Amino acid sequence: MAQIREIAEKKLVDLNANDIAAAEKIIMGTARSMGIEVEK
Repeated sequence: MAQIREIAEKKLVDLNANDIAAAEKIIMGTARSMGIEVEK
């Protein structure tokens, strides 16, 4: 989760998200669609 948070913090301005939690969900969904296994 630390890696997801780090990516979300860097991409927050580019994403259509209001806060870090929403950005994390977007990042996790994108990773899953790319075939990356996401652990919580």
